[in-house]
Amino acid sequence: MSTESQDYKIVLGVIGADCHAVGNRILTSVLTQGGIDVVNLGVMVAQDEFIEAALSEQAGAILVSSIYGHGELDCQDFRARCEERGLTDIVLYVGGNLVIGKQEFSVVEAQFREMGFDRVFHPSADLQEVIGLLKADIDANRPAHLARNSRPLADERLGLSA
Repeated sequence: MSTESQDYKIVLGVIGADCHAVGNRILTSVLTQGGIDVVNLGVMVAQDEFIEAALSEQAGAILVSSIYGHGELDCQDFRARCEERGLTDIVLYVGGNLVIGKQEFSVVEAQFREMGFDRVFHPSADLQEVIGLLKADIDANRPAHLARNSRPLADERLGLSA
């Protein structure tokens, strides 16, 4: 494991009763090649399993995937549960086919951001862009005692709008 990947450790899994594993494997492969240490919990993962793994692995982020459309139910109160367990600065990403039925992605994104997710991705997200955002967001949330400055998510630095 490289020093770089140790700096960027994340927990990844497919939430709820969703058993779609292929995308999860692809994410693990691409993220690992991008210098991120991935703790892959697999499929059908409960919120508490994500949180326990993030705590025990001292992860900088949790990436939640959902393809079967029930993400809005499975992810309800996820941020609050993280905060209850002391993960107040954890970066939360969610992506996939998150809701049932056709909805504009901007509506879905707003809904999940309101739920406390820092970033929301559609199924065809550019994974190289995700890697860049993920590293920048983890850096932005590192405590100052780890030799990184705390700052808002990296949107401005990367020239992206919120």
